[in-house]
Amino acid sequence: MKPNMGTEDRIIRLALAAIMAALYFTGTVTGTIGIVLLVFAAVFTLTSLVSFCPLYTLVGLNTCPTKK
Repeated sequence: MKPNMGTEDRIIRLALAAIMAALYFTGTVTGTIGIVLLVFAAVFTLTSLVSFCPLYTLVGLNTCPTKK
C-alpha cells in the first residue's frame, strides 16, 4: 500500500475520531447512531495510522506530498 494521506489529513481524521469516541463514551450519542460513530472513529484512526485510505484510491485523491 502506497501512502496517499498527508499529515494534515491524518491529524484532522484523528481529531474527528477522538470527538466521535468522546460523544459515544460520554453518552451524548447513543443507540445505533452511536455505534456507527464509533465504527467511523475506528476506521478514521486505522487509516490515519497506516496513512492509506482505500476510498482515496477509488476517487483518485492523494493528499500525500510528493517526495523529492
